Amino acid sequence: MARAVRKSSFGRFDSGDDGRAVVRKHRPDYLIVLYMGLLMLFGLITIYAVGPQQGNLLNNVAGANYSDNYFFIKQLTSLALALAAFVTLALLPYKLLLKHGLLFLGLGLLACLVLLLGSHTAIAECTLGACRWFNLGPLGSLQPAEILKFGTLVYVAVFLGKKMKEGDVNNWKETLMPIGVVTVIGLIFIVVIQKDMGTGISLLAIVATMIFVAGVNLRIGLTLLAAAAILGILFTVMAPHRLERIETYLRGDDTTSTDGSDYQVQNAKIALGTGWWTGLGIGNSIQATGYLPEAINDSVFAIMGETFGFLGVTVVIVLFVALLMRLLRVMDHLVDQRIKLLVAGVFGWLAAHVILNIAAMIGLIPLTGITLPLLSFGGTSMLFITAGLGLVFQLSRFTIHPSRLKEVDNENSRSRRGLGRTRYASRSGA
Repeated sequence: MARAVRKSSFGRFDSGDDGRAVVRKHRPDYLIVLYMGLLMLFGLITIYAVGPQQGNLLNNVAGANYSDNYFFIKQLTSLALALAAFVTLALLPYKLLLKHGLLFLGLGLLACLVLLLGSHTAIAECTLGACRWFNLGPLGSLQPAEILKFGTLVYVAVFLGKKMKEGDVNNWKETLMPIGVVTVIGLIFIVVIQKDMGTGISLLAIVATMIFVAGVNLRIGLTLLAAAAILGILFTVMAPHRLERIETYLRGDDTTSTDGSDYQVQNAKIALGTGWWTGLGIGNSIQATGYLPEAINDSVFAIMGETFGFLGVTVVIVLFVALLMRLLRVMDHLVDQRIKLLVAGVFGWLAAHVILNIAAMIGLIPLTGITLPLLSFGGTSMLFITAGLGLVFQLSRFTIHPSRLKEVDNENSRSRRGLGRTRYASRSGA
Protein backbone atom coordinates (compact mmCIF):
# COMPACT_ATOMS: atom_id res chain seq x y z
CA MET A 1 0.00 0.00 0.00
CA ALA A 2 1.40 3.38 -0.94
CA ARG A 3 2.44 5.62 1.89
CA ALA A 4 1.18 9.19 2.06
CA VAL A 5 3.93 11.79 2.04
CA ARG A 6 3.59 15.13 3.79
CA LYS A 7 5.85 18.16 3.86
CA SER A 8 7.29 19.48 7.08
CA SER A 9 9.48 22.44 7.92
CA PHE A 10 12.41 20.06 8.27
CA GLY A 11 12.10 17.97 5.16
CA ARG A 12 9.56 15.33 4.35
CA PHE A 13 8.12 12.68 6.55
CA ASP A 14 5.73 9.89 5.82
CA SER A 15 3.90 7.14 7.58
CA GLY A 16 6.24 4.15 7.86
CA ASP A 17 5.32 0.50 7.61
CA ASP A 18 4.61 0.42 11.33
CA GLY A 19 2.23 3.35 11.14
CA ARG A 20 4.65 5.89 12.54
CA ALA A 21 5.96 9.04 10.95
CA VAL A 22 9.53 8.77 9.72
CA VAL A 23 11.80 11.59 8.70
CA ARG A 24 14.02 11.82 5.67
CA LYS A 25 17.72 11.83 6.53
CA HIS A 26 19.20 15.20 7.37
CA ARG A 27 22.34 16.67 8.86
CA PRO A 28 23.38 14.75 12.02
CA ASP A 29 24.25 16.29 15.36
CA TYR A 30 27.98 16.97 15.07
CA LEU A 31 28.15 18.31 18.61
CA ILE A 32 28.03 14.68 19.74
CA VAL A 33 31.29 14.10 17.85
CA LEU A 34 32.81 17.32 19.23
CA TYR A 35 32.12 16.55 22.88
CA MET A 36 33.14 12.91 22.51
CA GLY A 37 36.37 13.90 20.74
CA LEU A 38 37.30 16.47 23.38
CA LEU A 39 36.80 13.93 26.16
CA MET A 40 38.91 11.38 24.30
CA LEU A 41 41.64 13.99 23.83
CA PHE A 42 41.56 14.90 27.51
CA GLY A 43 41.90 11.23 28.43
CA LEU A 44 44.77 10.73 26.00
CA ILE A 45 46.65 13.68 27.49
CA THR A 46 46.14 12.22 30.96
CA ILE A 47 47.52 8.82 29.92
CA TYR A 48 50.47 10.58 28.30
CA ALA A 49 51.06 12.49 31.54
CA VAL A 50 51.02 9.55 33.97
CA GLY A 51 51.92 6.65 31.67
CA PRO A 52 55.66 6.83 32.38
CA GLN A 53 55.07 6.70 36.16
CA GLN A 54 52.82 3.67 35.74
CA GLY A 55 55.41 1.97 33.56
CA ASN A 56 58.23 2.62 36.02
CA LEU A 57 56.09 1.39 38.91
CA LEU A 58 55.28 -1.92 37.21
CA ASN A 59 58.89 -2.35 36.08
CA ASN A 60 60.13 -1.97 39.66
CA VAL A 61 57.41 -3.88 41.47
CA ALA A 62 56.41 -6.60 39.01
CA GLY A 63 59.64 -6.96 37.04
CA ALA A 64 57.93 -5.82 33.82
CA ASN A 65 59.65 -4.07 30.94
CA TYR A 66 57.31 -1.27 29.92
CA SER A 67 58.66 1.65 27.92
CA ASP A 68 57.71 5.23 28.82
CA ASN A 69 55.30 5.41 25.89
CA TYR A 70 53.70 1.97 26.32
CA PHE A 71 50.42 3.10 27.88
CA PHE A 72 50.14 6.10 25.60
CA ILE A 73 50.55 3.97 22.46
CA LYS A 74 48.15 1.37 23.86
CA GLN A 75 45.56 4.08 24.49
CA LEU A 76 46.05 5.43 20.97
CA THR A 77 45.29 1.96 19.64
CA SER A 78 42.16 1.74 21.80
CA LEU A 79 41.03 5.14 20.55
CA ALA A 80 41.52 4.07 16.93
CA LEU A 81 39.40 0.97 17.47
CA ALA A 82 36.77 2.99 19.32
CA LEU A 83 36.55 5.52 16.51
CA ALA A 84 36.21 2.67 14.02
CA ALA A 85 33.30 1.33 16.12
CA PHE A 86 31.74 4.81 16.15
CA VAL A 87 31.96 5.13 12.37
CA THR A 88 30.63 1.61 11.85
CA LEU A 89 27.53 2.20 13.98
CA ALA A 90 27.07 5.64 12.46
CA LEU A 91 26.93 4.12 8.96
CA LEU A 92 25.35 0.70 9.58
CA PRO A 93 21.59 1.06 8.93
CA TYR A 94 19.92 1.08 12.31
CA LYS A 95 17.08 -1.08 10.99
CA LEU A 96 19.52 -4.00 10.82
CA LEU A 97 20.05 -3.67 14.57
CA LEU A 98 16.33 -3.49 15.19
CA LYS A 99 15.75 -6.55 13.03
CA HIS A 100 18.31 -8.67 14.90
CA GLY A 101 17.82 -7.51 18.49
CA LEU A 102 17.36 -11.05 19.81
CA LEU A 103 20.53 -12.16 18.01
CA PHE A 104 22.63 -9.46 19.71
CA LEU A 105 21.23 -10.43 23.10
CA GLY A 106 21.99 -14.09 22.37
CA LEU A 107 25.57 -13.26 21.41
CA GLY A 108 26.06 -11.39 24.68
CA LEU A 109 24.69 -14.25 26.77
CA LEU A 110 26.71 -16.79 24.78
CA ALA A 111 29.92 -14.80 25.30
CA CYS A 112 29.35 -14.75 29.06
CA LEU A 113 28.57 -18.47 29.07
CA VAL A 114 31.76 -19.27 27.12
CA LEU A 115 33.77 -17.22 29.61
CA LEU A 116 32.18 -19.14 32.48
CA LEU A 117 32.94 -22.54 30.92
CA GLY A 118 36.49 -21.50 30.08
CA SER A 119 37.23 -19.71 33.35
CA HIS A 120 39.90 -22.25 34.31
CA THR A 121 41.60 -22.27 30.92
CA ALA A 122 43.89 -19.95 29.00
CA ILE A 123 40.90 -18.38 27.25
CA ALA A 124 39.98 -16.45 30.41
CA GLU A 125 41.91 -13.63 32.03
CA CYS A 126 41.38 -13.66 35.79
CA THR A 127 42.56 -11.15 38.39
CA LEU A 128 41.83 -10.96 42.13
CA GLY A 129 39.55 -14.00 41.94
CA ALA A 130 37.33 -12.61 39.17
CA CYS A 131 37.24 -13.81 35.56
CA ARG A 132 35.83 -10.98 33.45
CA TRP A 133 37.82 -10.97 30.22
CA PHE A 134 38.72 -13.12 27.25
CA ASN A 135 42.46 -13.36 26.79
CA LEU A 136 43.13 -12.51 23.14
CA GLY A 137 46.91 -12.71 23.35
CA PRO A 138 48.67 -9.90 21.41
CA LEU A 139 45.28 -8.27 20.72
CA GLY A 140 44.70 -7.66 24.43
CA SER A 141 41.49 -8.65 26.21
CA LEU A 142 37.74 -8.46 25.62
CA GLN A 143 35.07 -8.12 28.30
CA PRO A 144 31.95 -10.11 27.34
CA ALA A 145 29.80 -8.13 29.79
CA GLU A 146 30.03 -5.16 27.41
CA ILE A 147 28.70 -7.34 24.57
CA LEU A 148 25.83 -8.37 26.83
CA LYS A 149 25.04 -4.75 27.71
CA PHE A 150 24.89 -3.78 24.04
CA GLY A 151 22.73 -6.80 23.22
CA THR A 152 20.36 -5.99 26.08
CA LEU A 153 20.15 -2.39 24.89
CA VAL A 154 19.05 -3.38 21.37
CA TYR A 155 16.72 -6.21 22.40
CA VAL A 156 14.85 -4.28 25.11
CA ALA A 157 14.49 -1.21 22.85
CA VAL A 158 12.86 -3.30 20.11
CA PHE A 159 10.69 -5.34 22.50
CA LEU A 160 9.57 -2.38 24.60
CA GLY A 161 9.00 -0.20 21.53
CA LYS A 162 6.61 -2.84 20.20
CA LYS A 163 4.78 -2.95 23.52
CA MET A 164 4.47 0.85 23.49
CA LYS A 165 2.77 0.64 20.10
CA GLU A 166 0.37 -1.97 21.47
CA GLY A 167 -0.29 0.03 24.64
CA ASP A 168 1.05 -2.76 26.90
CA VAL A 169 3.93 -1.01 28.66
CA ASN A 170 2.39 -1.56 32.10
CA ASN A 171 1.42 -5.17 31.44
CA TRP A 172 3.30 -7.35 33.95
CA LYS A 173 2.89 -10.65 32.12
CA GLU A 174 3.43 -9.51 28.53
CA THR A 175 6.05 -6.77 29.03
CA LEU A 176 7.65 -6.30 32.42
CA MET A 177 8.21 -9.94 33.37
CA PRO A 178 10.04 -10.84 30.11
CA ILE A 179 12.25 -7.75 30.49
CA GLY A 180 12.83 -8.62 34.14
CA VAL A 181 13.89 -12.18 33.30
CA VAL A 182 16.40 -10.96 30.68
CA THR A 183 17.79 -8.38 33.11
CA VAL A 184 18.14 -10.78 36.04
CA ILE A 185 19.91 -13.38 33.86
CA GLY A 186 22.33 -10.70 32.72
CA LEU A 187 22.92 -9.55 36.31
CA ILE A 188 23.61 -13.12 37.43
CA PHE A 189 26.27 -13.50 34.76
CA ILE A 190 27.87 -10.12 35.50
CA VAL A 191 27.43 -9.53 39.23
CA VAL A 192 27.40 -13.08 40.64
CA ILE A 193 29.62 -15.04 38.24
CA GLN A 194 31.98 -12.30 37.01
CA LYS A 195 31.82 -10.43 40.35
CA ASP A 196 31.45 -7.04 38.67
CA MET A 197 28.92 -4.94 40.58
CA GLY A 198 29.69 -1.71 38.73
CA THR A 199 29.02 -3.17 35.30
CA GLY A 200 25.87 -4.82 36.66
CA ILE A 201 24.57 -1.45 37.87
CA SER A 202 25.20 0.08 34.45
CA LEU A 203 23.24 -2.77 32.82
CA LEU A 204 20.38 -2.10 35.20
CA ALA A 205 20.60 1.62 34.40
CA ILE A 206 20.21 0.90 30.68
CA VAL A 207 17.03 -1.10 31.21
CA ALA A 208 15.61 1.23 33.87
CA THR A 209 16.07 4.31 31.70
CA MET A 210 14.24 2.71 28.78
CA ILE A 211 11.37 1.57 31.02
CA PHE A 212 11.07 5.07 32.48
CA VAL A 213 11.04 6.74 29.07
CA ALA A 214 8.49 4.19 27.83
CA GLY A 215 6.05 5.67 30.33
CA VAL A 216 5.61 3.04 33.05
CA ASN A 217 3.16 4.28 35.66
CA LEU A 218 4.34 5.51 39.07
CA ARG A 219 3.07 2.59 41.14
CA ILE A 220 4.72 -0.01 38.93
CA GLY A 221 7.86 2.10 38.70
CA LEU A 222 8.19 2.23 42.49
CA THR A 223 7.62 -1.53 42.66
CA LEU A 224 10.39 -2.14 40.15
CA LEU A 225 12.67 0.23 42.06
CA ALA A 226 12.03 -1.68 45.29
CA ALA A 227 12.72 -4.99 43.53
CA ALA A 228 16.02 -3.62 42.19
CA ALA A 229 16.99 -2.44 45.68
CA ILE A 230 16.26 -5.86 47.17
CA LEU A 231 18.29 -7.52 44.43
CA GLY A 232 21.15 -5.09 45.09
CA ILE A 233 21.13 -5.90 48.80
CA LEU A 234 21.12 -9.62 48.02
CA PHE A 235 24.08 -9.29 45.66
CA THR A 236 25.93 -7.22 48.27
CA VAL A 237 25.55 -9.63 51.19
CA MET A 238 26.65 -12.49 48.94
CA ALA A 239 30.12 -10.96 48.56
CA PRO A 240 32.18 -10.04 51.67
CA HIS A 241 34.29 -7.50 49.77
CA ARG A 242 31.14 -5.53 48.88
CA LEU A 243 30.13 -5.43 52.54
CA GLU A 244 33.61 -4.13 53.36
CA ARG A 245 33.18 -1.35 50.83
CA ILE A 246 29.85 -0.39 52.43
CA GLU A 247 31.47 -0.32 55.87
CA THR A 248 34.33 1.77 54.52
CA TYR A 249 31.88 4.21 53.00
CA LEU A 250 29.90 4.53 56.24
CA ARG A 251 33.10 5.33 58.15
CA GLY A 252 33.57 8.37 55.95
CA ASP A 253 36.84 10.21 56.60
CA ASP A 254 37.61 8.26 59.76
CA THR A 255 41.23 7.22 59.15
CA THR A 256 41.62 5.15 62.31
CA SER A 257 41.03 1.94 60.39
CA THR A 258 44.14 -0.21 59.96
CA ASP A 259 42.76 -2.81 57.54
CA GLY A 260 43.50 -0.67 54.48
CA SER A 261 39.96 -0.94 53.12
CA ASP A 262 39.73 2.83 52.69
CA TYR A 263 43.16 3.16 51.08
CA GLN A 264 41.97 3.86 47.54
CA VAL A 265 39.29 6.37 48.53
CA GLN A 266 41.58 8.27 50.86
CA ASN A 267 44.34 8.52 48.25
CA ALA A 268 41.83 9.57 45.59
CA LYS A 269 40.77 12.44 47.84
CA ILE A 270 44.40 13.32 48.46
CA ALA A 271 45.01 13.44 44.70
CA LEU A 272 42.01 15.70 44.12
CA GLY A 273 42.97 17.98 47.02
CA THR A 274 46.63 18.17 45.98
CA GLY A 275 45.67 19.44 42.54
CA TRP A 276 44.00 22.54 44.04
CA TRP A 277 42.86 24.96 41.29
CA THR A 278 45.20 24.36 38.35
CA GLY A 279 46.91 21.06 39.20
CA LEU A 280 50.52 19.95 39.52
CA GLY A 281 51.01 19.78 35.75
CA ILE A 282 51.89 17.04 33.28
CA GLY A 283 54.46 14.57 34.59
CA ASN A 284 54.25 15.79 38.21
CA SER A 285 51.65 13.38 39.60
CA ILE A 286 52.64 11.85 42.94
CA GLN A 287 49.69 9.49 43.39
CA ALA A 288 50.39 7.82 40.03
CA THR A 289 53.77 6.62 41.27
CA GLY A 290 52.16 3.84 43.31
CA TYR A 291 50.04 5.45 46.01
CA LEU A 292 46.68 5.37 44.19
CA PRO A 293 45.50 1.95 42.87
CA GLU A 294 44.13 1.78 39.31
CA ALA A 295 45.55 5.23 38.61
CA ILE A 296 44.84 5.18 34.88
CA ASN A 297 41.74 2.99 35.01
CA ASP A 298 39.02 3.39 37.65
CA SER A 299 40.88 6.20 39.46
CA VAL A 300 41.68 8.31 36.42
CA PHE A 301 39.34 11.12 37.55
CA ALA A 302 41.37 11.59 40.74
CA ILE A 303 44.61 11.62 38.75
CA MET A 304 43.12 14.23 36.42
CA GLY A 305 42.26 16.34 39.46
CA GLU A 306 45.84 16.09 40.69
CA THR A 307 47.31 16.85 37.28
CA PHE A 308 44.92 19.53 35.98
CA GLY A 309 43.28 20.75 39.18
CA PHE A 310 39.72 21.75 39.97
CA LEU A 311 39.44 23.72 36.73
CA GLY A 312 40.50 20.70 34.69
CA VAL A 313 37.98 18.26 36.20
CA THR A 314 35.28 20.94 35.95
CA VAL A 315 35.87 21.08 32.21
CA VAL A 316 35.56 17.29 32.05
CA ILE A 317 32.27 17.30 33.98
CA VAL A 318 30.89 20.10 31.79
CA LEU A 319 31.77 18.11 28.65
CA PHE A 320 30.01 15.02 30.00
CA VAL A 321 26.92 17.04 30.91
CA ALA A 322 26.89 18.65 27.47
CA LEU A 323 27.19 15.26 25.78
CA LEU A 324 24.39 13.78 27.89
CA MET A 325 22.17 16.76 27.12
CA ARG A 326 22.70 16.23 23.40
CA LEU A 327 21.57 12.62 23.82
CA LEU A 328 18.42 13.77 25.61
CA ARG A 329 17.77 16.30 22.87
CA VAL A 330 18.11 13.72 20.12
CA MET A 331 15.84 11.34 22.03
CA ASP A 332 13.19 14.00 22.53
CA HIS A 333 13.04 14.82 18.82
CA LEU A 334 12.65 11.25 17.55
CA VAL A 335 9.32 9.82 16.43
CA ASP A 336 9.85 6.06 16.24
CA GLN A 337 9.58 4.76 19.82
CA ARG A 338 12.10 1.98 19.22
CA ILE A 339 14.94 4.31 18.29
CA LYS A 340 13.87 6.76 21.00
CA LEU A 341 14.40 3.93 23.48
CA LEU A 342 17.78 3.08 21.94
CA VAL A 343 18.98 6.62 22.62
CA ALA A 344 17.49 6.48 26.13
CA GLY A 345 19.45 3.30 26.82
CA VAL A 346 22.72 4.83 25.63
CA PHE A 347 22.00 7.84 27.85
CA GLY A 348 21.47 5.58 30.87
CA TRP A 349 24.62 3.62 30.02
CA LEU A 350 26.86 6.69 29.77
CA ALA A 351 25.28 8.50 32.72
CA ALA A 352 25.64 5.48 35.02
CA HIS A 353 29.36 5.18 34.31
CA VAL A 354 30.01 8.90 34.77
CA ILE A 355 27.99 9.27 37.98
CA LEU A 356 29.22 6.07 39.61
CA ASN A 357 32.89 6.69 38.83
CA ILE A 358 33.05 10.34 39.87
CA ALA A 359 30.84 9.88 42.92
CA ALA A 360 33.05 7.02 44.14
CA MET A 361 36.23 9.03 43.69
CA ILE A 362 34.95 11.92 45.82
CA GLY A 363 33.47 9.61 48.46
CA LEU A 364 29.76 10.13 47.80
CA ILE A 365 29.10 6.41 47.21
CA PRO A 366 31.02 3.17 47.90
CA LEU A 367 33.62 2.09 45.37
CA THR A 368 32.11 0.17 42.46
CA GLY A 369 35.09 -0.45 40.18
CA ILE A 370 33.68 1.12 37.04
CA THR A 371 35.50 2.97 34.27
CA LEU A 372 35.12 6.65 33.40
CA PRO A 373 33.88 6.58 29.77
CA LEU A 374 36.24 7.81 27.03
CA LEU A 375 38.93 8.67 29.61
CA SER A 376 39.98 5.50 31.44
CA PHE A 377 42.76 3.35 30.05
CA GLY A 378 41.51 0.24 28.28
CA GLY A 379 39.62 -0.83 25.20
CA THR A 380 36.41 -2.85 25.66
CA SER A 381 34.36 -0.32 27.62
CA MET A 382 35.41 2.53 25.35
CA LEU A 383 34.76 0.42 22.26
CA PHE A 384 31.12 -0.29 23.10
CA ILE A 385 30.27 3.12 24.54
CA THR A 386 31.58 4.83 21.41
CA ALA A 387 29.62 2.29 19.35
CA GLY A 388 26.52 3.39 21.25
CA LEU A 389 27.35 7.04 20.61
CA GLY A 390 27.86 6.24 16.93
CA LEU A 391 24.37 4.75 16.86
CA VAL A 392 22.94 7.91 18.45
CA PHE A 393 24.84 10.02 15.93
CA GLN A 394 23.17 8.07 13.11
CA LEU A 395 19.74 8.37 14.75
CA SER A 396 20.21 12.14 15.09
CA ARG A 397 19.64 12.23 11.30
CA PHE A 398 16.02 11.23 11.88
CA THR A 399 14.91 13.85 14.40
CA ILE A 400 11.99 16.13 13.67
CA HIS A 401 11.54 19.82 14.42
CA PRO A 402 9.79 20.39 17.79
CA SER A 403 7.07 22.44 16.10
CA ARG A 404 5.93 19.27 14.29
CA LEU A 405 6.18 16.81 17.18
CA LYS A 406 2.67 17.46 18.44
CA GLU A 407 1.26 17.08 14.94
CA VAL A 408 3.11 13.82 14.40
CA ASP A 409 2.01 12.49 17.77
CA ASN A 410 -1.60 13.25 16.88
CA GLU A 411 -1.22 11.45 13.54
CA ASN A 412 0.19 8.37 15.26
CA SER A 413 -2.09 8.34 18.29
CA ARG A 414 -4.25 5.62 16.81
CA SER A 415 -1.31 3.23 16.36
CA ARG A 416 0.17 4.09 19.73
CA ARG A 417 -3.17 4.13 21.60
CA GLY A 418 -2.65 7.64 22.85
CA LEU A 419 0.89 7.23 24.19
CA GLY A 420 2.48 10.66 24.42
CA ARG A 421 5.96 12.07 24.09
CA THR A 422 8.90 11.36 26.28
CA ARG A 423 9.21 13.01 29.66
CA TYR A 424 12.29 14.95 28.55
CA ALA A 425 10.73 17.93 26.84
CA SER A 426 12.84 20.44 24.93
CA ARG A 427 11.74 23.52 23.05
CA SER A 428 15.06 24.43 21.46
CA GLY A 429 15.65 24.23 17.75
CA ALA A 430 15.95 20.93 15.93
